[in-house]
Amino acid sequence: MTMRPHALLAPGLLLLGLAACSGGEETTVPAGEEAGPDLSGLAIETAEARATQGVPLGTVPGQVSLPPEARVAVTPPFPGAAIRVYVIEGQAVSRGAPLALVRAAEPVSISADLARARSQVGLAEARSTRMEQLASEGIIAQARADEAAAELQQARATLAEAQRMAAISGTGPDGSMTLRSPISGRVAHVGVETGGPVDGMEAPFVIEAGGPFRIDLQLPERLARQVRPGMAVEVQLPTGVDGQTMPVGGQILSVAPSIDPQTRSVMAKASIGAAPGLVSGQNVMVTISGSGDGTGVSVPSTAVTRIGGEDHVFVRHGESFMPRAVQVVANAGGEAVIAEGLVAGEVVATSAITELKAASAE
Repeated sequence: MTMRPHALLAPGLLLLGLAACSGGEETTVPAGEEAGPDLSGLAIETAEARATQGVPLGTVPGQVSLPPEARVAVTPPFPGAAIRVYVIEGQAVSRGAPLALVRAAEPVSISADLARARSQVGLAEARSTRMEQLASEGIIAQARADEAAAELQQARATLAEAQRMAAISGTGPDGSMTLRSPISGRVAHVGVETGGPVDGMEAPFVIEAGGPFRIDLQLPERLARQVRPGMAVEVQLPTGVDGQTMPVGGQILSVAPSIDPQTRSVMAKASIGAAPGLVSGQNVMVTISGSGDGTGVSVPSTAVTRIGGEDHVFVRHGESFMPRAVQVVANAGGEAVIAEGLVAGEVVATSAITELKAASAE
């Protein structure tokens, strides 16, 4: 894109006949636009608007959130006391990583029940074997051997239940149990302190998965009928290096069927991949690509400014510049994509924008 300095008229010739200023040739000002400001002695860099294809539908505000399945609560099987807490909020954890060591009284009784069940199975096995032998020798009735076999089956069932409870508790002989992360992700909530109680009805830990995020979008009324599920979206995240950004892509998941009567906007949801610097609750600007078959122009981002709540550029007319409202649909990588208000070939100011705004307001 061509960048060149442009000097305005000499002092004292503000908003005078442009024909005399341009060597006798009359400069035509488009209908509906007033002659722009003329700042003497001010060097202004300019750029020519270039035609571009695949203009997105628009850029809208959005807020990053987590999908419903991304949060997992970690609860202990039994209430107890936290002996040690191993993590803090915001810490990254892998699946199976220890979160806390908890000691409870109930697992101790479970261990005792397990020991008794094992002993009862041993006794029932020995009695059943003895009764079966006596019945085979005709010393006792077979019914008594059958009763002993039934008692053995009952003892084995009790042992299996005790083993299952012991496995669920995951406790040691002293009733201690280690709470572990069920997924890889980030610790979003720590609700227990060392020495504090751990209630089996409340989750002392919440883990957030590190997968894709959701973005809640607010579509203006003009885009309500154009945006459809499946359309591509893009978010530009700052990299922290010389103002550079990194694009993160996703797609529209759903669009609300009605318009909010107060905001005159439509709510939509999009999915976007995880990326460094992207966190839940963050406000971002989302570019909706749509079908990618639109046309428009691109200019340096420095050419665009806000006047009266709308985007404007200062377009050169002869030796002066005039503000013009434009519709910016994307702004990334130092380039602003304009869908309406500017055509290819027109020249806009890319520097001294503050001075131009001040002069145009006089």
